[in-house]
Amino acid sequence: MQNSNITNFLKLESAGGIILVVATVLALIVANSPLAGFREGLLAMPLAIQIGQLDIAKPLLLWINDGLMAIFFLHVGLELKREFMEGELNETSKIIMPAFAAVGGILVPSGIYAMMNWGDAEAMGGWAIPAATDIAFALGVLSLLGKRVPLALKIFLLSLAILDDIGAILIIAVFYSGDLSTTAFVVAGISLAALFGLNRMKVVNSSIYLTIGFILWWAVLKSGVHATLAGVVLAFFIPMRDPNNPDYSPAKELEHNLHHTVAFIILPIFAFSNAGLPLLGLTMEQTLHAVPVGIALGLVLGKPIGIMLFSWLATVIGGAKLPDKVTWMQIFGASILCGIGFTMSLFISSLAFEAGAGDYGFDERLGILLGSLIAAVAGYFVLNKVLPKTPQQ
Repeated sequence: MQNSNITNFLKLESAGGIILVVATVLALIVANSPLAGFREGLLAMPLAIQIGQLDIAKPLLLWINDGLMAIFFLHVGLELKREFMEGELNETSKIIMPAFAAVGGILVPSGIYAMMNWGDAEAMGGWAIPAATDIAFALGVLSLLGKRVPLALKIFLLSLAILDDIGAILIIAVFYSGDLSTTAFVVAGISLAALFGLNRMKVVNSSIYLTIGFILWWAVLKSGVHATLAGVVLAFFIPMRDPNNPDYSPAKELEHNLHHTVAFIILPIFAFSNAGLPLLGLTMEQTLHAVPVGIALGLVLGKPIGIMLFSWLATVIGGAKLPDKVTWMQIFGASILCGIGFTMSLFISSLAFEAGAGDYGFDERLGILLGSLIAAVAGYFVLNKVLPKTPQQ
């Protein structure tokens, strides 16, 4: 049953990766066409919601990045909770290698970017951009290889990407939050206490959690901490089991209900809104700037170097073993695919250069797109070479 659930999840993520590719290509086409001005005007259009004294006024782009992506992070949080409580990460022995690999996949790419941009205070704000992995894109490329891919390798990649998400969430919380508002923090604290109380009373109605979660999201948005983190926090209060019905899981049901919306609506909208890059007039100087080169090198070289090095360390000092029927060369191919940063990299870059400082709003997208494209192509060819020629499942 568990393997069947994993297979279904991977199929959906792979389909989502294909839709993301379509949205990205469409964004690039529109950004380099006469429709570019219309797209920019649409994303800059101001939208406001006011309920009594509660008001939120932002351009459409920030509604997407702060609002829709909070739903994405709620879904990520539900996935994390399920994996840690019942899935592939519920045993220490299963976590060791992907956990080591995730740490290496964050440290080395970030270090490469920092070395490339040392001394430029503005550019250094983007140090975490190449630290992320886009699970939908990575699994989308992996799906092109069909049943030749051992299930254990898919699970390793999935576990690594999930732990990578945890690292990205912690980075956003610690390094990309602004000035803090005491009043909003108090409201957020009250919301958290209410969620905790609901969980302790074993309330299983997800609608109640989502209502309080909206208040939490608003408070966190106003507090200075990035609003999307409210989605992750909310996920961990939603019960995994109904004490009166062991076969019913509120958390799993909500995750299932959100999955298609996130994969086929929210992430494509985010990609279309953030990946549009005007390539007309692109110069060699722009292409070779330290920001895009640092991001691209971090994704293409830093990810596989960090993942392979720390995976090896896991076997030496952590007692980890290679997954069943998986070779080191297959791990290497998967580690290259982890250089597809895209969604999370774009999201972190929107925080790092939110004010559009200098030309970095262009540079970082160029580096992310180039690095992710190279990682996708290279990862596919390496895995196509090293995977068995006959189906493994």
